[in-house]
Amino acid sequence: MPSYQFDDRNITWRSFDYLGTQYYVQALDAAMGIADVLIKFQPNTPGKLHQHLMDYSTFVLQGELHFWRPDGSLKEIRPTGSYVHGTANGEPHSEGAGDQAAIVLFSLRGGTGDMFAVFEAGSDEVHKIGFADLQAALADQVASGAAAKVASRPA
Repeated sequence: MPSYQFDDRNITWRSFDYLGTQYYVQALDAAMGIADVLIKFQPNTPGKLHQHLMDYSTFVLQGELHFWRPDGSLKEIRPTGSYVHGTANGEPHSEGAGDQAAIVLFSLRGGTGDMFAVFEAGSDEVHKIGFADLQAALADQVASGAAAKVASRPA
């Protein structure tokens, strides 16, 4: 079976410092509490332990999305084309890619507050990533011209 690469040449990726991934905000709808975000995971590099604080769905566009439990054991591998709906406040986990970079569309739903809690290894420190962080990122994408490169705009 042939393998295809998602063409992300026009996407200006930003870094999620706290998660160890890259991201691009596709769209936000504050009235409905929805954030659609592409997240890129580098090959064989688990992200940080985190917990989703709102309902979400994922669609794997490229590669495999790997999940690890808090103890580091492999929980699940989702191949390209996998769609999953998850609920808020599930088990903390880390995510990453297999041998190829993984690109995943995350659709976060249900609010405009905190979306992720990221746990620092060996510490009680928790970082929160929220809707306001993505609003600022999207505004910067528009101002810098990054959004125009992929024609991101309201329908």
